[in-house]
Amino acid sequence: MTRRGRIALIATGALVAGAAVAVPLLTTGDEGESRPTSLVIPEGWRATQVYAAVDKALALPAGTTKKSLARADLKLPNEAEGNPEGYLFPATYPLGEQPTPEKLLSAMVDTAKKKFHGAPVSAGAQRNALNVYQAVTIASIVQAEAATKADMGKVARVIFNRLERGMPLQMDSTINYALGRSTLTTTAEDTRIASPYNSYQRMGLPPTPIDNPGDEAMRAAIEPPPGDWLYFVTVKPGDTRFTADYAEHRRNVDEFDRNRRSASPPADGATR
Repeated sequence: MTRRGRIALIATGALVAGAAVAVPLLTTGDEGESRPTSLVIPEGWRATQVYAAVDKALALPAGTTKKSLARADLKLPNEAEGNPEGYLFPATYPLGEQPTPEKLLSAMVDTAKKKFHGAPVSAGAQRNALNVYQAVTIASIVQAEAATKADMGKVARVIFNRLERGMPLQMDSTINYALGRSTLTTTAEDTRIASPYNSYQRMGLPPTPIDNPGDEAMRAAIEPPPGDWLYFVTVKPGDTRFTADYAEHRRNVDEFDRNRRSASPPADGATR
């Protein structure tokens, strides 16, 4: 039974932004051979996806970039405790003449620090009684949950409203992160997993960001619009509904379930 069908739990909207995306590489001819010259990291990728993309771009054995973390000497905030999740900023990175995983990871972290630790973000975080690392964590959830950029501010407001009311966040994106997957379906069993990223059972924010957010998600995390929303669900593409009324939310969830059933072929292959 999906989480969206369970009366006691909140239904949230979008497929986690860490879903599989092709790694865009810019290539150039070199004596009949082509080689990547730049690596594009999309918004919302998890660190594991970034590591795999660097390995691929540099033609390294799988796992090489992750193993290089100990040698990279990344300038991460103390709260990160050496974990670069959230600070591998999505952007286009030139590979240069002698690229290494350490150079690429350092460039990503340095870019994130310039983006996140300047006066605008620091002041915005402070206005919301957050430190910058917490703001990045919220931005990562916004990046994963919002169906569109236009929804990001409202998703951030839902997070703040639930935190202020002492409610668990109940975000499927955090469950997906704990399980290393990307899906719209969360079962009752999933919500009982023993993980610090289980935002159904644990109060407050997860211990780290759950992906690497971009500028828009960060802006939403420090400047959420006013609103009393506590629930949201993407009923169909382009139609995400936010509400503070649980009964209304349940009706929206029921509509989402009907739409999903009508879009899915019968399990036995029979026509409807």
